[in-house]
Amino acid sequence: MPKIRVLLIEDNRLLREGITDMLNEQRDIKAVSATGNGDAFEKAMKLKPQVVLLDLGLKNQSSLKVVELIERDFPKAEVVVMDLIPVQADVVDFVRAGVSGFILKDATLDDFLHTIRSVAKGAKVLPPPLTDSLFSHIVEHAVQSGNMDQLLDAVRMTKREQDVIDLIAQGRSNKEIARELNIAVFTVKSHVHNILEKLALHTRLELASFALTKGIAKKVPRHRSDNRH
Repeated sequence: MPKIRVLLIEDNRLLREGITDMLNEQRDIKAVSATGNGDAFEKAMKLKPQVVLLDLGLKNQSSLKVVELIERDFPKAEVVVMDLIPVQADVVDFVRAGVSGFILKDATLDDFLHTIRSVAKGAKVLPPPLTDSLFSHIVEHAVQSGNMDQLLDAVRMTKREQDVIDLIAQGRSNKEIARELNIAVFTVKSHVHNILEKLALHTRLELASFALTKGIAKKVPRHRSDNRH
């Protein structure tokens, strides 16, 4: 059986060598090359990997730009992004750019290998917060059937709840939201709870990702009150 050909792009030498060794210990996977500099595209062109394993936090180049170029020039290669703690906006941007898989760097070895094997077979493997909720599946069904407007119209938010959604989508913490809207942190928590209930979501990450991908978040003008004397 032919092995899954993996090109690793990781600028941390210790991680690069460790991941390469782990991949090459598998009977069905081969790390055809590992690089931490700007020659990734030359290697991809020469080696034609099936999966490109990419560090989200490259120091010398934009990982998102790398994904976009790979998708443009090597459309048959599936891209899997690695990160330690992904920012929700990053997840959305990379999914939009064409990433097929997402691996947390604290994932188990089994999860790591499962993601690579699944992506190589054509599956999409995203972080659990993006895929676990029943509502996310309902939303995807609505999108595919053209009923997105009706679905969103059925969910009514108060003006304050919408403000909280917008700020969560910007990555703000509860304390920052409380300061921005001049309300108590406890009140913010209450709004977040109500919003999650209405949308049948479970976490702030799910909410932020949903708000960004489905277009229900908008930019909020800064009107922070400064009560210092």
